[in-house]
Amino acid sequence: MKLKLSAGALVLGAFVFNAAAWDYEGHHAVNELALASLPMNFPAFALVPATRDRIAFLADEADRWRNETSLKNGTGLALGHASGPDHYFDLEDIKLYGLTPATLPPLRYDFVADIVKARAAHPEKFPAIDPAKDSDHTRELSGFLPWVITENYEKLQSGFATLAALEKYGGTPAEIANAKQDIVYVMGVMGHFVGDASQPLHTTMYHHGWTTNDNPNHYTTSFGFHAWIDGGLFKKTGGIDVKKLSAKIHPAEKISAVSDPDGIFHTAVNFVVENNQLVEPLYKMDRDGKLSNKGDAGAEGRAFLEGQLVKSGQLLGDIWFTAWATAPEDTFLERELQQRAAAAAEPK
Repeated sequence: MKLKLSAGALVLGAFVFNAAAWDYEGHHAVNELALASLPMNFPAFALVPATRDRIAFLADEADRWRNETSLKNGTGLALGHASGPDHYFDLEDIKLYGLTPATLPPLRYDFVADIVKARAAHPEKFPAIDPAKDSDHTRELSGFLPWVITENYEKLQSGFATLAALEKYGGTPAEIANAKQDIVYVMGVMGHFVGDASQPLHTTMYHHGWTTNDNPNHYTTSFGFHAWIDGGLFKKTGGIDVKKLSAKIHPAEKISAVSDPDGIFHTAVNFVVENNQLVEPLYKMDRDGKLSNKGDAGAEGRAFLEGQLVKSGQLLGDIWFTAWATAPEDTFLERELQQRAAAAAEPK
């Protein structure tokens, strides 16, 4: 669940909501588009039809976790607390913490510490939190979307490093098969969060309508606006044609910023910032009837949303490719495997 505060342009507010960034079809499409970007020299096990289906299915795994966060009799509280804020990043909030996109700390808990320090130093900036509306204790947070993308990138690097060591230094067939499945799982699950980042309403405090006192442009305040963008418009206008969108995908490339130790984090932050700049244009399209499902009125809005899916699919493919191409050598595992082989070769 995305539980956030939203009371003013720079103030966290006060209600609870459940939001996905793209419905199942949209997240599935993002992973399919990323798969379409992978070159033929990418590890072959990830490109076979059954594995591609598995990766696409895993696109919605993180939302399936949220099916358990019903908050009834405490069910799902731990999972909601741990994973809910990974789905969003309300960019406007960082001004409260004295931060800018360029100064965000690359480590998740350093960012949490910045939040704690800011709230302690200037409690008057933050409205009181109603414990009855904060069951999973996430109301003080602004989301962790750039961090979870970075963390999953490093998990994927680790997976490729493990597989390389097993294949080179005598891993058993079962070990190699399991290492491949680990890679597939991370590829699929991380796609959800890269998909979240291209849904503009997952980058902003204005996530369920323009619900502040300052709304001079008369944007919608409807709570249901989020669901309409997630997939409502697609459902009412024929669904998502992945094959058509795949024509807009180019072969995956290594992310240039990867040479910087924090390059993937900065890439993720920049992607969030880019899509946050589309929040107000999205609201304008809605106000002007360009997100309608009546006749051809919503053609422009639909094309915009399709473009957002393509952007996530392309970035996800680039991240997968970069993690494989830059995976470090797992020297610890290599030594362990060599020692195991040497012990097996000794006379009994």
